[in-house]
Amino acid sequence: MSYKRTRGYIGFLIPGVLAFLIIVIVPFAANIGISFTKWRGVGTPEWIGIDNYERAFDDTTFWASFQNNLQLVVAMTVIPTVLGLLLAVFLYDNITHHFGPRVASFFRAGFYIPQIMPMVVAAIVWRWIYQPDWGILNWMLNSVGLDQFSHNWLGQQDTALRAIMGMMIWFQLGYPLVIFMSALQRVDPQLYEAASIDGATWMQKVTRITVPLIRPEIYVVILTTAIHAMKTFAPVYSMTKGGPGKATVVASYFSYKNFFERPNVGYGATIATLLTGVIILLSVVFISVQTRQERLESQ
Repeated sequence: MSYKRTRGYIGFLIPGVLAFLIIVIVPFAANIGISFTKWRGVGTPEWIGIDNYERAFDDTTFWASFQNNLQLVVAMTVIPTVLGLLLAVFLYDNITHHFGPRVASFFRAGFYIPQIMPMVVAAIVWRWIYQPDWGILNWMLNSVGLDQFSHNWLGQQDTALRAIMGMMIWFQLGYPLVIFMSALQRVDPQLYEAASIDGATWMQKVTRITVPLIRPEIYVVILTTAIHAMKTFAPVYSMTKGGPGKATVVASYFSYKNFFERPNVGYGATIATLLTGVIILLSVVFISVQTRQERLESQ
C-alpha cells in the first residue's frame, strides 16, 4: 500500500537522479579510472596500476598539502564555530533585549556579508591588505609604532598560511553566526531564567543549556565547514599559488597543478580521488556520531 501511494512521485525523481549520475557519479568514476594511468591529457592513457598511489604516499608535497588542509580546518571550522556561537548568544541575549531585534539583525547581516562575496574577490582584496609596501595592515602597524610586527605576510613561509587562515576566519564567521542565531529562537527562554535564578553565569548557561539544545545545528556547521576547508582552492590560488615553497599548498591546488600545469593528469586524478575519499570518510564519521548522539538522547 505504501508503494502504491508513493509510486506516482517516482517520475519526479528521475531528472534529479539523471543529473546526479551525469554530473557527479560518471565524472567521479572516470577520475578514479584515470588515477590508475599515466596520462598527459592527450593521447592514450597508459595503465600503471597503483603506481600513482604509491607515489602519493611517498610524496612530501602531498603530505604537506594535507597538513595545511588540517590547519585550514582550524581556521574555517573550529575558530568560526566557537566565535560564531559566542557572538550569536551575545547578539541574541544582549543586543536583542537591550536594543531590539532590528539592531541584532543589522549586526547579523554585517557579519554575513563576506559570505555573499565571491571567494576570489575576497582573496584578492586581502592580498592587497597584506601587501608589504603599501598594504593597509602594515600601514596601520607602522602608524601606531608597531613597525617590528610588519611583515611580508604572504611572502614568508612562517606567516603565509597564517595570513590565509586570518582571511578565512573573517570570511567564514557569518555562516555559523546566522545558523546559531536561528537555532536559538527555538530554545525556551524559561530555561535561561531558571538558570539565572540558580546563580548560573553567562558561560555556564552557554555550555550547559545552549550547546546541548542546538547540538544538531553545531554538527551541521562543523561538517559543512570541515568539508569546505578540505576543498579549499580559491584563496590559495588567488593569494599565494601554493608558495612560498610548500607553505600554503593544499590538496586541491596540488591536484590542479598536476592536472593543468605539469601536466600529469593521472597523478592529479590520484590526489583528487584521495581527497574525495577523505571527505567521504569525514562525512560518514560525523553523521555516525550525530546519529548515535540523537539515538542516545531519544532513549
